[in-house]
Amino acid sequence: MTHHHKPGTMTGVALLLPITLSTMAIVLLAPVLPRIIAEFSGVAGHEYWVPMILTIPALCIALFSTLAGALGDRFGRRRLLIASFVAYAIVGVAPVFLHDLTAILISRVGVGLAEALIMVLSTTMIGDYFHGAARDKWLAAQTAFASMSALLFFNIGGQLGSFGWRTPFWVYLSALLMLTLVLLFTWEPKGDIGQAEGSDDAKSAPRNAGWAGFPWARMAVILGVTIYGAIFFYTVQIQAASGLALLGVTDPARAGFLTSIASIGVPLGTFVYSRIGRRPVQQLLLLEFGLLAIGFLLMGRAHGTQAFVLGCFVNQLGAGLLLPTLLVWAMSLLAFEIRGRGAGMWQSAFALGQFLSPVVVTFASTQTGGLQNAFSTLSGAALGGLVVVLVVARRISRPDEAPPVSVTFHG
Repeated sequence: MTHHHKPGTMTGVALLLPITLSTMAIVLLAPVLPRIIAEFSGVAGHEYWVPMILTIPALCIALFSTLAGALGDRFGRRRLLIASFVAYAIVGVAPVFLHDLTAILISRVGVGLAEALIMVLSTTMIGDYFHGAARDKWLAAQTAFASMSALLFFNIGGQLGSFGWRTPFWVYLSALLMLTLVLLFTWEPKGDIGQAEGSDDAKSAPRNAGWAGFPWARMAVILGVTIYGAIFFYTVQIQAASGLALLGVTDPARAGFLTSIASIGVPLGTFVYSRIGRRPVQQLLLLEFGLLAIGFLLMGRAHGTQAFVLGCFVNQLGAGLLLPTLLVWAMSLLAFEIRGRGAGMWQSAFALGQFLSPVVVTFASTQTGGLQNAFSTLSGAALGGLVVVLVVARRISRPDEAPPVSVTFHG
């Protein structure tokens, strides 16, 4: 008997929530990092090893996301996603019971591997279930949700950290709640909804281990722009406090508050994308790189706090528009049989940009004489991206570019 599934709002929610787990891995533990350093102060090289408790998961995402997508294409998305939730919860909470730094670091590798699978497979399944404006909506929501969850997890980590540095690790059990939603509101995709899903020969996972039909040239363009854009995306989040300190804001609480105000630009940009996202991709990229350039220029020329925060906000508005543009663009090129590995490659590119961001800013600062000069330099780099988009505009398009379509969700 053939079962016909229709994705509803709860299907989207079930696949949207897992994106917060990658944010949790870093932000949740940031407030207790000094306590963890103090705990292992007797370990040789602890000032190097302990911060890796935060960063190892992101490195694993960069290294293993493409493999995670390939596994989803070969063995099926949902079954691997379910197993990944269970693994994430187990290795995530493990440091509560571990007393050896090496063992804790190994558990964090496990967190990173599980994260790579969860992020890539949940994104791939959104591409499997939804199409057109509905797909755009849920993919764009990932960016906004991850940004807003960062503020939530930072506060949760700080509050729980008052009970000891191990306490925040209990929050990793929230993956089991997400697992419940996936069990209730998803099914194993056997083809694109409305296409292969209801056919008689779509009775198993993709079982695809080959690369036939993969759009290498166009994906290379998207991956390159994604790395470039991710460097810009994380600059404000990583460097804003340092920039504010140069302008006289030395209170960490005030710096954090002002940075969070500026970061509202990301979900706002995502909201704007939900209204204009069906426009040609070259038009979107021109707008986005333009906003990034203006934001960096304001930051670099700012002589006061208000002007600097305004620049950060404009920058983050562009960033909030850019990421869903790139992700939707990539997903539009990927057929069901190769969608997992394509989504994995995109996630790897984004994580690589995150890793490179502080390296690029530090290099620019040393070469130009300071952080604010580096912001001005990045403004020029964003303008360079805008020029590139103009030059190759005819080659940049989505196969599904079309006027907006109405979307009805079946709950």
